[in-house]
Amino acid sequence: MATSTRRPERREQPLSRERIVEAAVELLDTAGEGGLTFRALTERLATGPGAIYWHVANKGELLGAATDAVVAAALALEPAAPTAPTAPTGHAGSPQEGIRAVALGLFEAIDAHPWLATQLSGQLSRSPSGPVAPRIFESFGRQVGALGVPERDWFTATSVLVHYVLGAAGQNAANAASARALGPEVDRAEILGTVARAWGDLDPDDYPFTRAVADQLREHDDREQFLAGVDLVLTGITARLR
Repeated sequence: MATSTRRPERREQPLSRERIVEAAVELLDTAGEGGLTFRALTERLATGPGAIYWHVANKGELLGAATDAVVAAALALEPAAPTAPTAPTGHAGSPQEGIRAVALGLFEAIDAHPWLATQLSGQLSRSPSGPVAPRIFESFGRQVGALGVPERDWFTATSVLVHYVLGAAGQNAANAASARALGPEVDRAEILGTVARAWGDLDPDDYPFTRAVADQLREHDDREQFLAGVDLVLTGITARLR
């Protein structure tokens, strides 16, 4: 009996850099950084490697573009020229609400894309002049300026927010990845319960604080705790203004 191999669907529109980046994000979400290869891209896009290399030079450039695309979507910002920090845009309400919105957008993007935290950390350290770092700093910095922070303190205040948000969101993503590695039969409540019991059994003389917060660990909500941390940072910034 004759068999046939299913061919990739023919593309109806010309290949673009945007479509390549979109496909790269899809591969990263499903297969991780190791699964993002130009061979996998050519199969997914039903094209040849030459067509992809016309738009993207190498994997490093592709990872950078994918990271920037996800961050831009999370911040709901177009890649346009920056505006003055004293004129916040993109978020209605107070500067505090704008900062929470930016922070939550990044938190949820990192949670939804397990590969993003590592890429953000690498790009902010290796390529601070690339598009990702200015995009994140601009989003927070506009709101920091609108809070009334003196210009001499803009960089420090914004850096504190960026470090907290990316650090906390990255740790949350790492925790989620560790939980997934244990298998679908193990849920978050079970993991937290195990850790809480271990904390509760610590020596009371050596770990009085850790024992005291064991039940809070068991019951905490990651998203609420993250936003509470943002509020603590904002409280410190506004207290200095007073």
